Amino acid sequence: MTKKVNSSPSTEIYKRLISYVKPYIGLFVISIVGFLMYSGTQTLFAALIKHIIDTLQSQSREGMYYLPVLFCGLMIVHGIGAFLGNYYLAKVSVNVVHALRCEIFNQYIKLPTAYFDSNNGGHMISRITNNVGQVTQATTDAVRTIVREGFTVIGLLIYLFYSNWMLSMVFVAIAPIIVVLVSYVSKRLRTISKRIQESVGDITHIASELISGHRVVRSYGGEIYEIERFLQCSLYNRRQSLKLATTISIHNPIMQFVIAIALSGLMYMALFFMKQSTVGEFVGYLTAAFLLPKPIRQLSDANGDIQKGIAAAESLFEILDEQTEIDQGTFEVKRTAGLLEFKNLSFKYDGANEPALTDINFTAEPGQTIALVGASGGGKSTLVNLVSRFYPYHQGQILLDGVDINSYKLANLRNQIALVNQQVTLFNDTIANNIAYGALAGAPRKDIEMAATDAYAMDFIAKLERGLDTEIGENGVKLSGGQRQRLALARALLKDAPLLILDEATSALDTESERYIQAALQKVMLNRTTLVIAHRLSTIENADLILVIEQGHIVERGTHQALLEKNGAYARLHSMQFKDQVAESKDK
Repeated sequence: MTKKVNSSPSTEIYKRLISYVKPYIGLFVISIVGFLMYSGTQTLFAALIKHIIDTLQSQSREGMYYLPVLFCGLMIVHGIGAFLGNYYLAKVSVNVVHALRCEIFNQYIKLPTAYFDSNNGGHMISRITNNVGQVTQATTDAVRTIVREGFTVIGLLIYLFYSNWMLSMVFVAIAPIIVVLVSYVSKRLRTISKRIQESVGDITHIASELISGHRVVRSYGGEIYEIERFLQCSLYNRRQSLKLATTISIHNPIMQFVIAIALSGLMYMALFFMKQSTVGEFVGYLTAAFLLPKPIRQLSDANGDIQKGIAAAESLFEILDEQTEIDQGTFEVKRTAGLLEFKNLSFKYDGANEPALTDINFTAEPGQTIALVGASGGGKSTLVNLVSRFYPYHQGQILLDGVDINSYKLANLRNQIALVNQQVTLFNDTIANNIAYGALAGAPRKDIEMAATDAYAMDFIAKLERGLDTEIGENGVKLSGGQRQRLALARALLKDAPLLILDEATSALDTESERYIQAALQKVMLNRTTLVIAHRLSTIENADLILVIEQGHIVERGTHQALLEKNGAYARLHSMQFKDQVAESKDK
């Protein structure tokens, strides 16, 4: 089950997010300097207005001809500051987002199989796309606005208090109102943003299911159901988005109204408290005061982006805080002999009431083929999944060459195993790259061709225009089921591991293809230990040992002939399949 992470306070989440800036602190400092230049010119603009008016009112008008130069200089500094701040902060933020996105993906690579079993694929994709985009706003636009406009507000307030501190106390009076308003809105924005992000995950999930399963949808008339499902999810997203827009839209006018009342009172009070001031001081003071609403409004808008970013970052940090696959093993070996032993092995999935496997005991000698048969849900796939340590077990032992598999380094253990599943996974790449996938990527071309030949795949590959360099589409959509299965077998053959696991590996093949592949498998099984989960009992008649598994227990074991003579569970399964085959033959 997924580990629940306690919600951190928003400040802690944002601090953690900002910690990703540390590697780029030099660029960040340059951007801060730029924003200081930008914000300083805002304050100096009010001071320049005061100076212009006082100069025009003086008798001598001394220094009048330098005022245009000062104004131009101010605008140049303003522009340079804006460029430095915006460019270097953007540079920092894109690096932060890149680092975060890669860290999330790398974490996905290391998460245990149980996490993928219990989490929605659409939400996982949405986190690395949509949620990271929300974080971009929090680390780029919002930070830019807060730094730039924050410095502007501070500069203007310093100027106002320096000019007339008693009059400026009006801003201290309205500060609690603004704090309460911002605090309430922040909490609401964060809640709504989290709902929106979850709904985007649902939208992604439904869309990806339609894309991957469109044939089933059309075959079973599921169009209306899927349209309605997507519609309801999109409507929920729309409702939450409108709530977000309403909150922001109401918040801004209220904030502006509070500031407007303060400024109105300030202007009225200025007429009484600034009687002794010059016209320039009076106009300069009011200019600085009336420059305040814009940066305050932008700070308020930035708060919305930050809350959305915090909600997104929280979901990302939940992923990063997940427990990765346990890998405490230290033992390594270049190649094992393939002696596989199961001793008193029992296993139960997290959250399940009943164990999936109970007291499993058997030994597979090097080079032997062990077949696992039985009804679906009996525990056969669970058993082979434990060999690859896709799930941790805590009762009993699985030994490889006399060493508990938990003692092996995880990568080293899996390097000893070639796995072929019933549901073949192929990638949107060439046939050659799908056979020589991952650690096999550097395999010589002749070895790839040999593996494809042994898997009886070269007969159809040779007919393709580009042969092994043919692009096969997402999950091999351009190939038949039997062709995809043969490529998976070729991949396992190329790996040449001492342990071979075939999980219903020939179920998708037609009879003729299966006959060829069985011949190939008989050849490659000679030098490796093989675990075969077989639906068609005819394919495992030559197995060294057949285990009949029912409800997590081994109920029978022996060779094909011995089990038939025993006339027990295996004989019943064989008889049922024989009747089905006879019926199929009569139908033909």
